[in-house]
Amino acid sequence: MKKEEFRNALKPITDGLFGKQRTSVYERPHFDVRPIEDMVNDLAEIEPVEWYSYAFSREPLNGRFHEEQRKEWMEKSLACGRKYAQKVCEKYQTRDPKKLAQAMGMDISFPEFPEKTDRVLFAEYRVPNKICIYMDAVKKGEKLFGRPGISELLAEGLDISRLLLSHELFHFVEEQYKHEIFTKTEKVRLWSFGFLHNDSNVIAFSEIAAMGFAQEIMGITYSPYIMDVFLVYGYSPEEASGLYEEMMVYAGRTPRTA
Repeated sequence: MKKEEFRNALKPITDGLFGKQRTSVYERPHFDVRPIEDMVNDLAEIEPVEWYSYAFSREPLNGRFHEEQRKEWMEKSLACGRKYAQKVCEKYQTRDPKKLAQAMGMDISFPEFPEKTDRVLFAEYRVPNKICIYMDAVKKGEKLFGRPGISELLAEGLDISRLLLSHELFHFVEEQYKHEIFTKTEKVRLWSFGFLHNDSNVIAFSEIAAMGFAQEIMGITYSPYIMDVFLVYGYSPEEASGLYEEMMVYAGRTPRTA
């Protein structure tokens, strides 16, 4: 994919960094641009469990759920991700996501841009054992560490590529433990008729758990959802500001003015 094509693909920001659940009709937004350090500061104050409304907003089945369900599932999914992070770190005796991936036999590549996609992707897992980290976004994010206060807010020496790798690595781990892991065994009933019924997985469980997994592996206190705004900012400060507004509103907070 050419650079200009990738910039155009960034337009549907509702998919976000890790969101792969929803396709929406795009209308170019117009938002007041905020400094990235201000947005990161605000978003870092949101506790990981408080992101449940934003996390489920990307879920196709979200309209079937009520508030208490979303909160409960957010807690369980985050706990699931953290549990399996601890499990694999203990098994392979390392917390380095690259070493973990190598020990698990993963095929990791670092291309500049994704190929043949109309979705925003900064990283992805491909069955059965391939992970791609797209370096154009990583490099733009790394440049932002020169902005005042960013390193202090996101943790000194944060490795963006390792954070992305940690998130995608969960999806491989999830497949290895699919017969027992919460994100695969917990289902919701879509309909029932007599002895017949239709139960479905919830995609959001997996994405939330991957956030918990990445947070545990990287040893950070804030939710990795922040990286949605952080990496989009490298391409479009305006669209990153719009995503920030959305996140703040979903968390029940008032976005700061520009």
